[in-house]
Amino acid sequence: MGNTRRCGVSRAKSPPQLLASSEFALSDGLISCFVTAASLFVVGAVVQWWASRGSPAATWPQRAPVMAGGGVETHAWSRYHARYFPMTLVFIAFEMEMMFMYPWAVVFLREGGRALVEMAMFLGLLSVGIVYAWREGAFRWQ
Repeated sequence: MGNTRRCGVSRAKSPPQLLASSEFALSDGLISCFVTAASLFVVGAVVQWWASRGSPAATWPQRAPVMAGGGVETHAWSRYHARYFPMTLVFIAFEMEMMFMYPWAVVFLREGGRALVEMAMFLGLLSVGIVYAWREGAFRWQ
């Protein structure tokens, strides 16, 4: 009795309601919030465009790239002096050492000798890096 045919057209029962009224209201509210936000964005863009339409074009000094108030003296692809690079590596070595020492102290109580061996290997690798930096003169400030 659900489907009846008249003139070759089948009529099905109305589909069951898929969403409860509260779920439908929630999704309807989200859609309306999205549409409102999109509309406000479009209106803001049009207002911005309309306001800037009458202003004169910027001159070259106004469009020029500025670095702390001074003009650009070198090209962006020029070479730079890397005197701070070794000191940065040494800082990272000490920082990593301290960053892993605090959680290690907690794990050491639980793991015991295994954690002690792992930390010794870690500190050994960092020590090699520090000795290398020392031999290269990274600690001499010029």
